[in-house]
Amino acid sequence: MGHGPGRDRKGRIMAVAAEPERVAEGRRYRFTVDEFARMGEAGIFTEDDRVELIDGEILEMTPIGALHAAVVSRLTELLVTRLAGKAYVSVQNPIRLGDHTEPQPDLVVARRRDSLYTDRHPEAGDIHLVIEVADSSLRYDKQEKVPRYGRAGVPETWLVDLDAREVTVYSEPGPDGYANQRVRRAGDDVVAGSIPEIRLAVDDVFAGVRRG
Repeated sequence: MGHGPGRDRKGRIMAVAAEPERVAEGRRYRFTVDEFARMGEAGIFTEDDRVELIDGEILEMTPIGALHAAVVSRLTELLVTRLAGKAYVSVQNPIRLGDHTEPQPDLVVARRRDSLYTDRHPEAGDIHLVIEVADSSLRYDKQEKVPRYGRAGVPETWLVDLDAREVTVYSEPGPDGYANQRVRRAGDDVVAGSIPEIRLAVDDVFAGVRRG
C-alpha cells in the first residue's frame, strides 16, 4: 500500500501521492475500499475531513453550504416521516460500490437489515434510492457520480439542483449509467420507482428554503 495523504502547516489535506516514483512514470496507485477504511482507523483522516473514494482516488468533497444543508435536512424529514419502520435512511454516510469506490451521497434509502448496517456499509443491492443535492458540485455530480451509481446497479438516483429548484430522476441502470432521466419541477411530484412510499412534491422539497 502506498503512502496516505499528509497535511500542510494549516492542517489541510494535501494531495495523495502513492508510490511517487511510479507516478512520475505515468502509473497511479488505486486505493481499495479496505485500504481507505484502514486509513480512517489509523487517524489519517479526522471527522472533519470530507473525503470519499472514487475509482481508487481519494477526493476532497466540496464544503456544505447553508442552503445545501437546509435542503438535505428537509429531505431527511420528508423521507423519515414516510419510511419509518419500512426502510433505512442514511444521511451523508458512505456506500460501497465495488472494491475501489466508496462515495458519500447526501441521502440513501436502503432496505432494512437486522444489523442496521453496523457490519458493513450499504451496497448497490441494498439500495432503493440515492439522492445528491447539488449547487457548486452540480457538474461533477451529474457527469461523474450519477453515472457511477448507474453502472454499479443502484436502481434510482435523484439529483436535486438547488439553483434551478428542480429534481432529475435517473432510472434504468446499466453499464453506461442510467438509460432514463426525467426532470421534475415546481408543481410536479417526484416518485421513487422501487419504493412506492416515496412520493414527494417538488414544492415540498424546497418549502421554506430560501437563499441567504
